[in-house]
Amino acid sequence: QAQLVESGGGLVQAGGSLKLSCVASGFPFNRYAMGWFRQVPGKERDFVAAIIWSGITDYAESAKGRFTISTDNAKNTVFLQMNSLKPEDTAVYYCAAGNRLRRRSEDYNYWGQGTRVTVAS
Repeated sequence: QAQLVESGGGLVQAGGSLKLSCVASGFPFNRYAMGWFRQVPGKERDFVAAIIWSGITDYAESAKGRFTISTDNAKNTVFLQMNSLKPEDTAVYYCAAGNRLRRRSEDYNYWGQGTRVTVAS
């Protein structure tokens, strides 16, 4: 069965960096689009970034220039490098896998359990 396991969240000061990882199993990783979403309590899950097997990427405006999504296909892992973090980046970050490069959470089939990122001001 498909499984996504995130790691790398934590507490960081504003302006700092974190690198999230998501290890995938149970499905053909290099045939799927991989995405990162984030959610704060009481709000919808928001798109952050996505990447597809060809290397094409997409970023939310809030992530452009600060976040970088990448993959290691040999390790079935997708990363999210987050730099210049701001308090408003505080959220639970989720990894997801879908058939196409999309921004809607409904377009993703598999989800991880999430990893919490807290950015202190």
